[in-house]
Amino acid sequence: MEMGGAQLVMRMLGSVGRLDQSVLKTGRLEDEHWGRLNEAVVKLSDAPVYIDETPGLTALELRARARRLARQFNNKLGLIVIDYLQLMAGSGRSDNRASELGEISRSLKALAKELQVPIIALSQLSRTVESRTDKRPMMSDLRESGAIEQDADLIMFMYRDEYYNQDSPMKGLAECIIGKHRNGPVGKIFLTWTGQFTKFDNAAYIPEEAKIED
Repeated sequence: MEMGGAQLVMRMLGSVGRLDQSVLKTGRLEDEHWGRLNEAVVKLSDAPVYIDETPGLTALELRARARRLARQFNNKLGLIVIDYLQLMAGSGRSDNRASELGEISRSLKALAKELQVPIIALSQLSRTVESRTDKRPMMSDLRESGAIEQDADLIMFMYRDEYYNQDSPMKGLAECIIGKHRNGPVGKIFLTWTGQFTKFDNAAYIPEEAKIED
């Protein structure tokens, strides 16, 4: 996992409690913050979330841990999230990293079917994105393995124009680009992005520039 468990929990507290990450890191909470923090702590303490920050897991090790966790919850897991796919270790049987990623991707697909659980696997993008004028990610940008494109039922890319363009008319907005949907349409969805809370929400308003571009 790229992010440590403590750091991930801090992000979750900020998102759920709508608390600025800088406030949480420094500990300089005002009176108005304590109520939201307490509410977020209560919500998260009751949430059935399990965080495993073991680095470099193989697909086989992940499957064993997922099976064990499923048994603890009557074989009912709601979601598995991997942060991120390229940090997983291969079995050592493949000649190159692309083949290893393909093997891992197929193993995750099999695990999802076995446990009847959706798996979200975050993925790095290749650096070719940075060399384009339009930096919206595309399927060909998935790093190291075309198997990701083949195995996934749904592929989503997140893009924020203001990250690249200081004068963007889409400040505070993010595009969720559906690059592949095995059982539905592709396209894009607009979300609001609140960076200090590390939080995405449904967009209530979309600028005309975004509509024209879409």
